[in-house]
Amino acid sequence: MLNEQKVRKGHRNKLKYLTATAVLGMALTGASSAFAKSEEKPKLEFGIVPDAQYCDCEINGTRYYTNSLDKLMEAVQTFNNEKVDFTVQTGDLIDRNLSSFSDILPIYNSIEGPKYHVLGNHDFPVTTDEVVDILGMKNQYYDFKFKNWRFVVLDTNDLSLYANPVNSEKYQQAQDMYNSLKATNEINAQTWNGGVSEEQLIWLRGVLEKASQRQEKVVVLSHMPVYPENNHNVWNDEAVIAELEAAGNVVAYFNGHNHAGNYGVKNGIHYVNLKGMVETDDTNSYSIVRVYKDRLEVDGYGREIDRILKIQ
Repeated sequence: MLNEQKVRKGHRNKLKYLTATAVLGMALTGASSAFAKSEEKPKLEFGIVPDAQYCDCEINGTRYYTNSLDKLMEAVQTFNNEKVDFTVQTGDLIDRNLSSFSDILPIYNSIEGPKYHVLGNHDFPVTTDEVVDILGMKNQYYDFKFKNWRFVVLDTNDLSLYANPVNSEKYQQAQDMYNSLKATNEINAQTWNGGVSEEQLIWLRGVLEKASQRQEKVVVLSHMPVYPENNHNVWNDEAVIAELEAAGNVVAYFNGHNHAGNYGVKNGIHYVNLKGMVETDDTNSYSIVRVYKDRLEVDGYGREIDRILKIQ
């Protein structure tokens, strides 16, 4: 497996060159055939925007909230130039203010082709139902098909202390789950994390089973990670992983939330935590994922690195 960062000079053309480091890495991992396939046409391409977290607010540490507008404009231009098949933003489109949606949504909506949203923990100045309406989502979690691939969008804020009314059943379930984790000093017992409800887990199982029956491969898109172990992980990360592994057709799980980024592979599933766009003054972070028969290629821009994810 290749996990090499390449030097980029300006925006890449669709057929970008491979650096000497990348070629060496391929040789070392027995993937020399990848060079011969460099001109192979992908089955599909999609853009990913992680954690823009826009706000008309003062800089906070390494978070340059207002700069996300220009960064997203740059990503939009790249996606449109590359003619991606669709685009997904993996949550935290805004940081806190309801008015921020009015500033950043028109930019995101200028991307050509289908556009999808994932809910992040910062996207709730109002409750889930209201945010779903603002973003024009069909539901807080859903799935869609492209070619022979199934894309599953999870809501990892389903059980949380910020997305549900205080007197609601889900708020109480969230409080119980959080208290249980806190009692055993789990590292992901954080109030800015959330859990996946039993109802959503059952739904996920059904979607994955149907996809398996149709011989569809699956990519899961989420805001919070489930692997490797991290303080940003979904509260019931092990339950989510169990569903993904049981299906046998999940290739990759992409998420944001942890702005530093992360990566792990477990039982054939690649877990890619993308780096947050909001971080740093002038260095962007977004990706184009190209899907081939035997691999996914993550073409990282700015702080995001390139990866080749072998389909196992």
